[in-house]
Amino acid sequence: MENRRFTTLIFMLAKLHKIQFSVRACSIPHIKASFPYLAPLNFNELMWQLDELKTFLSVPRKILITTHSKPDGDAMGSSLAMYHYLLKKGHEPVVVSPSDYGMYLHWMPGNASVLCLPGDKEKALKFLKEADLIMCLDFNNYQRTEYFSEALRNATAPKMMIDHHLEPEGFDIFRLWNPDACATAELVYNLIEQLGDVNLIDRDIATCIYTGIITDSGSFRYPNVTARVHRIVASLIDAGLQHTEVHTFIFDTFTEKRLRFFGHCIKDKLVVLPQYRAAYISVTREEIKEYEIKTGETEGLVNYPLNISDVVFAALIIDREHIVKLSLRSKGSFPANEFSAKYFEGGGHLNAAGGSYKGKLDDAVALYIKGLEEYKSLLMSM
Repeated sequence: MENRRFTTLIFMLAKLHKIQFSVRACSIPHIKASFPYLAPLNFNELMWQLDELKTFLSVPRKILITTHSKPDGDAMGSSLAMYHYLLKKGHEPVVVSPSDYGMYLHWMPGNASVLCLPGDKEKALKFLKEADLIMCLDFNNYQRTEYFSEALRNATAPKMMIDHHLEPEGFDIFRLWNPDACATAELVYNLIEQLGDVNLIDRDIATCIYTGIITDSGSFRYPNVTARVHRIVASLIDAGLQHTEVHTFIFDTFTEKRLRFFGHCIKDKLVVLPQYRAAYISVTREEIKEYEIKTGETEGLVNYPLNISDVVFAALIIDREHIVKLSLRSKGSFPANEFSAKYFEGGGHLNAAGGSYKGKLDDAVALYIKGLEEYKSLLMSM
């Protein structure tokens, strides 16, 4: 009873001081246990409200937009959508990618303007110092930006976060966060809508938002794709989106070597574990080199084992230069994000997660199988 009264008191204080508990909460254990989607709050720092953001953006600003390292379609789609929107509002936006990203995204409108680390680091750091606002899209933890993290952490400009991953670190002063959203790009659309600017969505903005949605939703296959998501896409088509063109750019631009690499992995590297209703593909550094696989070119490979009717959980385990990287995918309610956090210092979403392992490829595979054994009852009940 005391816990409930305490929770009520905290929420009353929050309402009094205009703290948005729907997006940010305190780190008190009882509240965190009761509301697992809420993140730590510094009670000395109040969050901006939407009206305050509108006021801040009512005059031209220098705005740095950044995302996580090795950005995917949602990261670049949401970032470039915001870039085009801010341009139309009279601001000076710059998109900074903390690393390179897949060629399958280089066709996107605005791509040529992106500052990409490490090559454009000097320009990026200069603009970071000049920025009036830093928009952090599709990540909520500084570590996700890797080599850009220290500079980002030390930046003095206020930070705004738009994201759909669990457990935000709490570095932002304005937050649009919903872990149930299918993509950060969906939230970018929501923000533009809340700012009263849906009429400004043109073909370029629509293309970028759609790219984020289609890639992070697994082409609309995941449970977090709602009726509203489809209505958003319908409005994007009305704004000029050519959805078949986007699909071609993303999914139908394989090189011959990439296609042969996928064939090799499915034919020779796929291991099916029927006793766990699981599967995995492991890839060595030598295979990456042999097939000349570049950043982003393993995208989608992890989904193939899930085409097997009895497989509900799959992993792609790749030996990179200094670390083993994992991509995890699941069907139904099996928690890929929980599995990743428990064994591979990762996280993500219910059906799509990522992680890493500091060690040998074979040891990472062994740990994956060990995890399957511990989750066997749940896997077999799916």
